[in-house]
Amino acid sequence: MTHVLLTGFEPFDGSGVNPSWQAVRLAATTSPEGVSLTTVMLPVVFHDAIERLRTAVEESGADVVVCVGQAGGRPGITVERVAINLDDARIPDNQGAQPVDEPVVVGGPAAYFSTLPVKACVAAVREAGLPASVSHTAGTFLCNHVFYGLMHLLASGRPGVRGGFVHVPYLPEQVPGGDQPSMSVQAIADALTAIVSTAVTTTADLKETGGALH
Repeated sequence: MTHVLLTGFEPFDGSGVNPSWQAVRLAATTSPEGVSLTTVMLPVVFHDAIERLRTAVEESGADVVVCVGQAGGRPGITVERVAINLDDARIPDNQGAQPVDEPVVVGGPAAYFSTLPVKACVAAVREAGLPASVSHTAGTFLCNHVFYGLMHLLASGRPGVRGGFVHVPYLPEQVPGGDQPSMSVQAIADALTAIVSTAVTTTADLKETGGALH
């Protein structure tokens, strides 16, 4: 049995919903065969989120950790490739903190790469009939903060545990005017299931283009 920790975020910035947590909860109802799923909702609060994640990793005994966050405006599922050691918050977190040009971890490396098979995960989501791509930036808000915190945690004392981050679009109810891309919670959950299945069964990534020109 492979133990997988799947995390989403609480709502933030005045919204009453966060698609990452909605989809994580739904995905957990249909765990892939041979996978034991644990789900945790993280606060949109700098540093508290990493501490909550650290506790969840320890308590779950996870072999694979997939953190999920909202990327409003993106048209599909984006599997993140790199986390940077930078907090530069355009908006405050849920407790009013708004760090500018601060490190996630003082003295930590400039960046970490995901240890998930990023391109294989993208391919699996596309095979499920959903739009997906590799992303080379997780932003500089809580998503990147947690992604970097996760990778630093794993690199600092969790040998053999693999992890990474996935961004998901808005839900339709978040864009009632239809002026931005959105995806149903069921579709997002299906994408997460495909990613978890791939992350558990695949260690060597695909050797195909997934880069960007800008």
